Amino acid sequence: MTDTSIPRTDKPFDEENDEAAARVDEAEPAEDDEAVDDEGEEDEDASDSAVAETKETSDNDLFRQSEIAADYVEGLLDILDYDGDIDELVSAGRPVVEVVGGRLQPLVGQRGATLEALQELTRLAVFRETGSPSRLLLDVGGYRANRRKELAAVAKNAVEKVKEYGEAVRLEPMSAFERKCVHDVVNALAGVESESEGVEPHRRIIVRPVS
Repeated sequence: MTDTSIPRTDKPFDEENDEAAARVDEAEPAEDDEAVDDEGEEDEDASDSAVAETKETSDNDLFRQSEIAADYVEGLLDILDYDGDIDELVSAGRPVVEVVGGRLQPLVGQRGATLEALQELTRLAVFRETGSPSRLLLDVGGYRANRRKELAAVAKNAVEKVKEYGEAVRLEPMSAFERKCVHDVVNALAGVESESEGVEPHRRIIVRPVS
């Protein structure tokens, strides 16, 4: 039987320092959020053989995390009486659990607020089992994929305004996931840069011309 109680631990758990239990937010060299994504990863110097060995071990560990997370989410769905197909996988170097099915919108909530809470609970469940913080990504009903497309349009619109008027554009406050999506788009375009300002839950992105 899957234990779906709220996981507890005496060890500190910092999900978004940043948002992967490793970094602060979105992007500046090292751990500031102006140069590395909210849910970014650290780069380490290592020989090719060491990297290959680490990757193999990491992939196994990451898939194990996704399996633990999938079991936890399945238990939650049973308790809440929701039907959904659950897939666990490893993508872009992180464990992922996707829930697909009808009547899942309540699990997403307004602007993904409920989904973010469920993701945090699921990460804690993985932490309880493994003793290590997890960068697990939970998606329900394809919300994150759809939101990425919307945010890509927002980012491109901001970039167009910056290039047209030569002035910085401040976007509305966003979650760490949303900020990462915007940073990814802006950082791929020439002549502009992005950074974050403020504190949660009012942290937002500024898009400006490259100085």
